[in-house]
Amino acid sequence: MTTSELVATEAGDARITYHRADAAKAVLALGHGAGGGIGARDLVALAGRLPERGITVALVEQPWRVAGKKLGPAPRTLDLGWRPVAERLAGQGLPLVVGGRSAGARVACRTGAASGAVGVVALAFPLHPPGKPERSRAEELLESGLPTLVVQGAADPFGGPEEFPELPEGHVLVGLPYGNHGFEVPKRAAVGQDELLGMICSAVGDWVLGLVGL
Repeated sequence: MTTSELVATEAGDARITYHRADAAKAVLALGHGAGGGIGARDLVALAGRLPERGITVALVEQPWRVAGKKLGPAPRTLDLGWRPVAERLAGQGLPLVVGGRSAGARVACRTGAASGAVGVVALAFPLHPPGKPERSRAEELLESGLPTLVVQGAADPFGGPEEFPELPEGHVLVGLPYGNHGFEVPKRAAVGQDELLGMICSAVGDWVLGLVGL
């Protein structure tokens, strides 16, 4: 069953779209990137496949997207638009894992520990701007303060798996073959698009259930 609700934040109204599991064991809240929405292929796949494993997926649209704007605001404003949503979800009685793709992953890393979440899922974490490895954002990831799963495509121009520093205890990095920042694979790749999305769903589902002790 899919339902949605608006949540008031200091940055405007955010929208949660729930993809509910029967007898849910955990909630996974996922935010989108700075230039896209909850229609990203990985978010759609997770929302479609994880409920059957007992994980309710809550796809969160930032206030700027709800307001119809095309580009995201500064990190501080993104955090303001996320915190009340995470706090609302954390108060629903199930273990909450927060996460997102790209900029959404950064928001989750920055705010997860303070929101009542038990873990973070970072999809396509933008380790640095393309071609500028010296401008690393690794500190946000390393200092999330929570167990954190990073799922990264091998061809991601924002940082491939081999570029990540040694992660602290409790952090796990899963590298995916061929995938770019949008987890898209070339047509002639040995791994197909559906297969790669299946890898993402398996990795995230296994990790979330393991985190909550199931």
